Amino acid sequence: MKPIIEISGLGKKYPIMHEKVRYGTLRDTIVGFIRHPFRRRKTRESFSALKDINLTVNKGDIIGIIGKNGAGKSTLLKILSGITKPTEGKVKLFGRVSSLLEVGTGFHPELTGRENIFLNGVILGMTRKEVAKKFDEIVAFADIEKFLDTPVKHYSSGMYVRLAFAVAAHLEPDILIVDEVLAVGDAEFQKKCLGKIENVSKTEGRTVLLVSHNLDVIENICSKTIYLDNGIIKEMGDSTDIVAKYINDTMVYTAPQNKTTKDEAYISSVKLLDNSNKISSKLSIDSPFQIQFEFVVKESLSKVIPCIIFYADSKVIYHVSEGDIDGQLRNYTPGTFRSNITIPAFFFNVGTYKINANLQRPTIEFVDTAETFFRIISSKNNLRDKLFGSKIYGPMASLIRMDTKKL
Repeated sequence: MKPIIEISGLGKKYPIMHEKVRYGTLRDTIVGFIRHPFRRRKTRESFSALKDINLTVNKGDIIGIIGKNGAGKSTLLKILSGITKPTEGKVKLFGRVSSLLEVGTGFHPELTGRENIFLNGVILGMTRKEVAKKFDEIVAFADIEKFLDTPVKHYSSGMYVRLAFAVAAHLEPDILIVDEVLAVGDAEFQKKCLGKIENVSKTEGRTVLLVSHNLDVIENICSKTIYLDNGIIKEMGDSTDIVAKYINDTMVYTAPQNKTTKDEAYISSVKLLDNSNKISSKLSIDSPFQIQFEFVVKESLSKVIPCIIFYADSKVIYHVSEGDIDGQLRNYTPGTFRSNITIPAFFFNVGTYKINANLQRPTIEFVDTAETFFRIISSKNNLRDKLFGSKIYGPMASLIRMDTKKL
């Protein structure tokens, strides 16, 4: 089968500027400022967002792309979309590309929804007649007929995404590129979009590249998955295997070396411990487990809050922090600290979850954050499985007694 995407030796570097501070006497500082009031000494270093990426994608493939924040996922998609040029290497695309990278991409805010549909068609190289054939289908899918002649700058983020995805998926691109933007939509629309992605691949033979933190989606609809880590392809293959490898890699977080040399505080480690106090990423629904994270304070901190934020389907579902019970905030002196959170049995439903361990200020400013994943699996003693056959909906599984009496 002839490939539709060929990538060889792809690399992308970004320059990072640092101001160079020269320490001297007060006299040197004053004289230097008088002589050169606008001079700034700067040093330049480069950051490699992508390194030596080699990849072949065939027509009709649905390829998932996963990795931690900063792994290079969005940079790769921007290069394939023609938004960013690579520093080195080659990219060959054999077909038209339609991208949905962030809310508002490709839309002119002053134009109406109707006008933007035709504008996007022209960008993709379609004639007005070709776009008109798909127009009613796009409007019906996006469900924005009432606002079709309103400038899109007045759309909500959800309306923006609905129209943007409808346009991207229906104007017959050979390659559809979708970033995490679908997380903005509601659950019903996400399900609708995922169904469309499967349809354009299986029945229309189009290629899809999908970036998502929703690992269940990646596992269920992607034929293959790429695991990016620090700008390189760490693993690529069967989605189930790659997702399992990724979850296993993230069950223990250790701070990178550069975090230990800067900042007033940083998270040094995050661990998931099962009921036997062993590190694990697979946790039984009928057993409690612990999340343990350590952080280092280098300079005294006032009113910083260690907290954990839980995500399911890329949406926040739960938040727990020190001070939730007594409402008290602590002042931290330099040293190493450990926070423990115990999650009771039957708290989360069967599924895959992401957590962010955070050091956060009351102003929502983050001092540091660390990301990891875990998976809740069923058990032999799960009575709900016997009753409902594992069809309990939603992320929460707390057992709340229901008493029913005849009136």
